[in-house]
Amino acid sequence: MLKVGLTGGIGAGKSEVSRLLVECGAVLIDADRIAREVVAPGTPGLASVVEAFGEEILAEDGSLDRPRLGAIVFADAQKLATLNAIVHPLVGARSRELEEAAAEDAVVVHDVPLLTETGLAPLYDLVIVVDAAPETQLDRLVRLRGMTEEDARARMAAQATRERRREIADIVIDNDVPLRELERRVTDVWAELVRRSRASRPSSAE
Repeated sequence: MLKVGLTGGIGAGKSEVSRLLVECGAVLIDADRIAREVVAPGTPGLASVVEAFGEEILAEDGSLDRPRLGAIVFADAQKLATLNAIVHPLVGARSRELEEAAAEDAVVVHDVPLLTETGLAPLYDLVIVVDAAPETQLDRLVRLRGMTEEDARARMAAQATRERRREIADIVIDNDVPLRELERRVTDVWAELVRRSRASRPSSAE
């Protein structure tokens, strides 16, 4: 099994890269999706978040009001740290369960938005960073996700710098390019992942 950490700043296009890697054959473990699951209604995770931030972060149906919570934590580093201390251990435990269920020869890609910030790079055989210029990130967040420029800048500022992400990268996928070119770059990266996966397997003679 080859364990790959995939990360990138918000708006850099990491989700598109993870989608393309799945099309190539990767097993994807999506930390964002798991993070939503562990704070779903009725979970101990949601109860802990409500205890820390109050019932005003709940929607009318009892689910987590993510935009409201996001507006709170991305404007206050201490509150963001409090939220991460609740959610990250739960996400880590579930991610390990899913990894253990994958085939022995799988290329398992862990899509982890805060991989740099949480110091998790050593957990993986290699780290892929999806990179884009800050102005590209800002444009995507405002134009495609409908964020205000102020909210987009706050979320970008709450993450690691572009330089810190690139420092931990074994492979960088530059994504200031059209989708067709990104597809080509991801295909090349997949070929390298398969090569490394095969090289790491014990030979049949052993």
